Amino acid sequence: MRYLMTGLVLLLAGCVSIPEGIEPVKDFQAERYLGTWYEIARLDHSFERGMQQVTAEYSMREDGGIKVMNRGFKEAQQEWGEAQGKAYFVEDKHTGYLKVSFFGPFYGAYIIFDLDPDYQYAIVSGPDQSYLWLLSRTPTLPAALQARLIKKMTDLGFATDQLIFVDQSFHLKPVTTE
Repeated sequence: MRYLMTGLVLLLAGCVSIPEGIEPVKDFQAERYLGTWYEIARLDHSFERGMQQVTAEYSMREDGGIKVMNRGFKEAQQEWGEAQGKAYFVEDKHTGYLKVSFFGPFYGAYIIFDLDPDYQYAIVSGPDQSYLWLLSRTPTLPAALQARLIKKMTDLGFATDQLIFVDQSFHLKPVTTE
């Protein structure tokens, strides 16, 4: 039993580790990060598979953590899906290194390793290089900027040839009222 518990603790601790060569941003300001972010690109993983129009909404929690509300359109089911989570700083509140949970006591790393000085785009990793997100405050990024950010991800060893570029056309359509 002791070995099982030790293994479980090591497994869970590994989920909030930082991939080799990745440095979380310093001078992070959570209040500037709050609000809506559009997912521009991601590496595939089961919990977002088949989703488009993906957004993340961040707001403060009363306990000092950050509320996370992810939303996306499930193409196969033709319906919207949501997942609510919570995030807490791993080191200090000025380092873009958080742990996030959508499933009870299980946490995964959320490492912001590139952040626009005006908080207009961010590159986020998970506990290893199989998790990667390119986020923006707008549904699209200028092509030159997107290419520069993808090159940075490639140079850091991420499999950018496997990126899924998220369709955000729903968010680009003008809203009409009748």
